Amino acid sequence: MDIKAPATIPYFLQEQIRELIVDGTIRPGQPLREQELEQRFGTSRSPIREALRLLELSGLVTHIQRKGFRVTLYTEAQIRHLYLLRAELEAYCLRQAAEVDDLAPLLAELRGHDAAIGAALAAGDAQAAIGAACEFYLAAARSTGNTPLASMLSKLYEQIEPLRYLLARRAMPFSGIQVCTSGVIEALAARDVERAANMTRSYLADVLPGVLEAYRYASQQDAEEPAPRYGRA
Repeated sequence: MDIKAPATIPYFLQEQIRELIVDGTIRPGQPLREQELEQRFGTSRSPIREALRLLELSGLVTHIQRKGFRVTLYTEAQIRHLYLLRAELEAYCLRQAAEVDDLAPLLAELRGHDAAIGAALAAGDAQAAIGAACEFYLAAARSTGNTPLASMLSKLYEQIEPLRYLLARRAMPFSGIQVCTSGVIEALAARDVERAANMTRSYLADVLPGVLEAYRYASQQDAEEPAPRYGRA
């Protein structure tokens, strides 16, 4: 069934198109055809184009002169850079958060997100697991009062969400994310900040090869198979 949206809600359209990118309906490098998106959402070209511009700001979409919009296609070097940046930002968040005198409120919040990760993994809900993992580190960032840090981390998560979803979809039962988050909580509770930061770095280093493999596979599918139409939900 088609999803209908008023032509005056580009943010709604942005979120709907983002979901198509994250879940792989529209694959890496695939063109975002405005006419097909118009048909899907029952709206005019102007709000579709505005939604695509918003997605371009987040890094999920790229605009190529005279060719239009397409899902951003990363090189392996770019993916490595994104994950190295993520590792350093998350480690920095933990270091900053651990400087407060009373860690109890943050630890309680982190345990809540850790439990949500476990529940999502048990249910096989990849997007919920990813969302809870994002909130885990964003909670640490927000606890520092460093608004630019939280904003930067949030934007980075949005940019790499399709990469994380590709990995989770292929290796969900074997995900080590909760081993990492539980270990981080234990380390922070003991005020062992370096152990917490190193656990985050080690986890990301361990999953990066799987991310690259999953992304390479998705990109090859797009090159070898006819691009699927996404005019129908």
